[in-house]
Amino acid sequence: MATHHHEITEHKVGTMDISEQQRTFAGFIRFATWTAILSILVLIFMALVNS
Repeated sequence: MATHHHEITEHKVGTMDISEQQRTFAGFIRFATWTAILSILVLIFMALVNS
């Protein structure tokens, strides 16, 4: 079994670029919000037409 050796560097808090994670999270929240709104509108429509 092969072993992998990685050089360990000291982590410095606040130095990582998280802009991609922030954009991904914002997109997820936007998608979840629109999905919830659409679901509520579909339920209201179904209630109004007595489905």
